Amino acid sequence: MTVQPPISFAPQSPEQVSFDRHELGQILTLYGRMVALGEWRDYGISHLRDVAVFSIFRRTAESPLYRIEKRPKLRARQGMYAVVAMDGQILRRGQELAQVLRVLERKLIRPVD
Repeated sequence: MTVQPPISFAPQSPEQVSFDRHELGQILTLYGRMVALGEWRDYGISHLRDVAVFSIFRRTAESPLYRIEKRPKLRARQGMYAVVAMDGQILRRGQELAQVLRVLERKLIRPVD
């Protein structure tokens, strides 16, 4: 008779972090508006072990203008969402994605002639 180890029913951490459908909807809505203005042209999505990244490019061959990052481990500290500029500067960090994306929506506001 062999003894089986007990089955752990504790929630397992996912193998990789990813954006859910609602988060991607918010990001792609902003992305679509900026593409319509001609500001952005390409994007890339990376799902890694501890971070999910949505990278925004002006041209395909360049480095990303902005990175929208989701780091669930920072949920209790600074907030799990962040917008990072091309030079690595964190433009905004917070608990809610909509509030963090507002830093990028400022580019949509233009003076009326």
